[in-house]
Amino acid sequence: MSGAGLLVVKLGGGEGLDLHAACDDLAAIGKRRPIVVVHGVSAIMNQLCRESGVKVQSLTSPSGHSSRYTPPAVRDIYVRASELANAQVETALRERGIKAIGFVGEDVALLGKRKTAIRAVVKGRVRVVRDDHSGSITDVDAALLRRALAQAQAPVLPPMAQSSDGLLNVDGDRAAAAVAGALAAEALVILSNVGGLYRRFPDESSLVAEVPLTRIDSALDWAQGRMKRKVLAAQEALTQGVGRVIIADGRVKDPVSRALSGAGTRFSA
Repeated sequence: MSGAGLLVVKLGGGEGLDLHAACDDLAAIGKRRPIVVVHGVSAIMNQLCRESGVKVQSLTSPSGHSSRYTPPAVRDIYVRASELANAQVETALRERGIKAIGFVGEDVALLGKRKTAIRAVVKGRVRVVRDDHSGSITDVDAALLRRALAQAQAPVLPPMAQSSDGLLNVDGDRAAAAVAGALAAEALVILSNVGGLYRRFPDESSLVAEVPLTRIDSALDWAQGRMKRKVLAAQEALTQGVGRVIIADGRVKDPVSRALSGAGTRFSA
């Protein structure tokens, strides 16, 4: 069931996303076409860190990309957060009539490689961090996901990859792009807590409606903070053959349907 018609949706893991509205919409869409859902874990992860007394820290690269600092103790919390978030999304979809199946534990569908030396700006100086358990995605077990789709199931994936160093924290947006590319998806929708890409963030009147792949460098210049990762994900998905990518607001009713109907920022090859 991969190919034409397949829709991959990335649900943001932050506080702003309306999970119930997104799942209501996905349930309706999932009855008409195959779907794969990739979700974030930020809100649940932050909650577990607070409960454990663990400080939430980020690493910022010299180029300005920010990511969660994941030393071994935090990695263990991250795995638990991924399992909880996955169960939350899977249950919400099942309650709405979708045969959702989570890919966690021994069934992680993403393969990755740990970044053993990360250059990060710490107190104004570039340092090398060696104990982080985040990584880059090297492959997707597309056959595993296709088997689920062939049985009319909706795969639900956390931003987590298996590696020779154990489970890794990977970027959710780029994980969604990798999955969409591996399955030759017709479209990828990335839901966020903003309306899309703004030329002058946070000015909502500066929303960029269309970005062709030839203008992706301009889009990366306009993107601020986490939006840079989403634009990179759009670029990666399109270069892997995904038909279109839309970054849209996940705080509204029918967020996926709205995105497919023209809301948000649409990226095309």
